[in-house]
Amino acid sequence: MSSNPLNPAGDVPDTGIPGGLSADMTIAEQHDWHRDYLRGHAVSRRNVLRGAAAAAAVAAVGTSPFGRRAYAQDAQLAVGGRHVGFGPDSTSQLRFAAQLSRRPAGTKVFLDHGPTPALGATVEGEVRNLLTQVPSSGGGVLSAEQFYVHAPVDGLPGRVRHFYRWRTGDGFVGDIRAAATAMPTTRAALVPFRFTMMGDQGTDETPALPAGVAPGDYDDKYYAADNDPNTPHASNVLRQIVAAQPDFHILAGDIAYADPSGMGRPNQFVSHGAKLAHGFDKFNPYVWDVYFGAIEASAAQTPWMFATGNHDMEATYGTNGYGGHLARLDFPGNGPAGCPSAYSFTYGNVAVLSLDANDVSYEIRANTGYSGGAQTSWAQRTLADYRANPDIDFIVCFFHHCAYSTTEAHASDGGVRDAWVALFDRYQVDLVLQGHNHVFERTDPIRGNAATKVAGDNSVVYPETDGTVYYTVGGGGRPRYDFQPGSQESFRGNELPDTSVPNSYVWAAGGSKRGEAAPWSRVRFRNYSFLRVDVRPGVLASEMDVTAVDEYGREFDRVTYRRQVRG
Repeated sequence: MSSNPLNPAGDVPDTGIPGGLSADMTIAEQHDWHRDYLRGHAVSRRNVLRGAAAAAAVAAVGTSPFGRRAYAQDAQLAVGGRHVGFGPDSTSQLRFAAQLSRRPAGTKVFLDHGPTPALGATVEGEVRNLLTQVPSSGGGVLSAEQFYVHAPVDGLPGRVRHFYRWRTGDGFVGDIRAAATAMPTTRAALVPFRFTMMGDQGTDETPALPAGVAPGDYDDKYYAADNDPNTPHASNVLRQIVAAQPDFHILAGDIAYADPSGMGRPNQFVSHGAKLAHGFDKFNPYVWDVYFGAIEASAAQTPWMFATGNHDMEATYGTNGYGGHLARLDFPGNGPAGCPSAYSFTYGNVAVLSLDANDVSYEIRANTGYSGGAQTSWAQRTLADYRANPDIDFIVCFFHHCAYSTTEAHASDGGVRDAWVALFDRYQVDLVLQGHNHVFERTDPIRGNAATKVAGDNSVVYPETDGTVYYTVGGGGRPRYDFQPGSQESFRGNELPDTSVPNSYVWAAGGSKRGEAAPWSRVRFRNYSFLRVDVRPGVLASEMDVTAVDEYGREFDRVTYRRQVRG
């Protein structure tokens, strides 16, 4: 293993490859290793832990897409863990998805939908089978099988609620929910709207499969060094997001943490059926069952739009580790080929770009360069088009690794800066929303790698002249990080007279660190939080209030962004 491995310990899911090998393997190479291993270790389908077993196991610990009912393979097929997203045209297309309790075995699944609760239309769902096979230390394979159902609905009017329910051919009928498409960009149609954002979520529960998994093995409560393990931080943040009633929500990567690596936990795995050691730290696809059940309170009616982080590169699946996401999630698919989590959509006068920072990272290089530059070229074209559109006032980019942050754990990624910051400057991107560092941090407006002015709490920023403001919002539920030694928090009611950080660092090419001062760091908050963004489209000028909110609903920072409307 090299001194600067492609995969620093704990930062990429452990999918059963010996650590001495995986540290210097790309995700594509790890997937090839899996395929070679499985050619010599055939798995009987009798040994596969199917979706029905997952439903029963997850129900036992409380949070499940299927409530507290246990389903046998011959029981009625059920649908749970519902989540909605935008299609390629966010103003007219919705994508509905959910998880099935077991293999359908010929039973069809339907989405009934319509403009009122009477519904009236039906589309047959597409079932995607996700088979996971993870090598074990005993020379065997832990196998799991899950099933997800998807249904696209197109041709809808903009920002109008559309009602739906899932139904199966053997009698299951879900309750009726409603989701809405995006507001059109037509200036005359614009009214105020709201969206929310955070990253690094995970769950507060853990699945019971494979046998022997204990509470704390896969949830956000395992790290108690400076954090009460009995406080459900992810659930608290989610409750605040539900209460905010956003028109859509964006998540900047590190979604479910099916392998909760990091935070000093040992990488241990055991043979299938053996007793797991305390602190077991290995890829477990059934964490996703828990996750979809946990977010359903919001995601079943609010479009959730996902970026991918380093903990989302699951090498047991193909497509550079994103094959599992393609089974579980519906990305819009309007970005560069081969980059599923790079896409764009509009909501009223706001354009949003999701980018995959795994493609450009200097810190965690398992997928660095996988697009061959196609993603950055696409981003440049897309940003240029949006900035030339007079109906688009604000441009928001979100992704995982941070261009600007000052934590001890990850700080700033020079690869992100080198690839994209000049583009953000050139096309006057208003907000860049990041995760990765499990804290909240906001910069002053930046242009040319330097702050242009001090932007304190309740300030007004004019992005056209002031530059781009970078937010790190990685406090969605995972155990929090520390800022640099001697660097103190600074937020509403606790402002420092000088917020600069003299001793931060940035990741350089090759995985080395370069020390740097960070005079641009304006707000630092070391607890769980999310962003609430309120957009007020105007005739002469448009405004956007970006408010930082903690897990209990308390605001601790706000900035107003103001742009002149172009004729």
